[in-house]
Amino acid sequence: MSSFTSRYHRQTILPEIGASGQEKLTASKVLVIGAGGLGCPILQYLVAAGVGTVGIVDFDSVEVSNLHRQVLYGEHSIGKNKALTAKNYLTNLNPEIIIHAYPEKLTPKNAISLFSQYDIIVDGTDNFATRYLVNDACVITNTPLVYGAIFKYEGQVSVFNYQKGPTYRCLFPQPPKAGSVPSCSEIGVLGVLPGIIGSMQANEVLKIILGIGDVLSGKLMMYDSLSAKFSTFSIPRVDAEISKVLAAKADFEAKDYDLFCGIKKSIEIVAKDVFQLEDIQCIDVREAHEQPKIKSLHPICIPLGTLKEQLNMLDTERETIVFCQSGFRSKKAVALLLEQGFKNVSHVKGGAVALYEHEAVKEL
Repeated sequence: MSSFTSRYHRQTILPEIGASGQEKLTASKVLVIGAGGLGCPILQYLVAAGVGTVGIVDFDSVEVSNLHRQVLYGEHSIGKNKALTAKNYLTNLNPEIIIHAYPEKLTPKNAISLFSQYDIIVDGTDNFATRYLVNDACVITNTPLVYGAIFKYEGQVSVFNYQKGPTYRCLFPQPPKAGSVPSCSEIGVLGVLPGIIGSMQANEVLKIILGIGDVLSGKLMMYDSLSAKFSTFSIPRVDAEISKVLAAKADFEAKDYDLFCGIKKSIEIVAKDVFQLEDIQCIDVREAHEQPKIKSLHPICIPLGTLKEQLNMLDTERETIVFCQSGFRSKKAVALLLEQGFKNVSHVKGGAVALYEHEAVKEL
């Protein structure tokens, strides 16, 4: 019996899989985002099952607090990159497949090129900014997404963007308010829970590849480890949410998901401090008829409604101050500029009214 046959014998004797199913697994390519609590069991079972090419994205390093649930690592792994360490362990588990380690942070700038190389994406992350990033990149590349999340004693699993099914944004159009959902490091998690949920995610991946069973597309499965109860809820496809992502495809690489999720805040500056700055780029996003004018700052006047179309007038690297009449529109302008890759953007508290008052005092 060949090593190929003997290694996978227990699954190839299943009539729904057989040799043809194993060939499908060998030909498949799966990218796992995150090699932490969920990623460890996902990776172990995909590699053991013989998925031909497995990618691992994780820029983080192993800490001692990870070891109670991230079972690919041990004391000798502390301080080492998770993606590279996981690859070493998994290569020993199954040297017959290809494993790519990406010891880098997933960003809008690298997501599309990475996702385009794989058939299925598996989300093993633990923060909302990355989940929205992963979802949007999957929608743009038309790649199925196997989703999982954990919280204390509970977990959830679903499959998004599969055969025109719903996406993550169909379930969660907007992120929760920043700080309203504590992370595992803040609230804690039962160590075995990511093993349970991650194994379920791996199961969904195998079902998709093999074309067997009922894939969790259009459904959210929730598991309570304390009561050992499962609940399943339907998820409708919301075409408007998917269309938004596709319509913004050209701007995807510049999108700031930390800002979208409220992790990053725009900086507010008071009027008197604006006049102390040197070599700034000042943008007035009011309409042309609005008064008063702030002459001493030599602002570039671009109404908020046309700001996106006139970005070529601006320097993304230069310190930028934005103001409107009172401060409301300037906050929106800051969000837009940060999404478009501007590095250092602030808006003026109180807007032009506050600036004019300070400018008038200086001229007395």
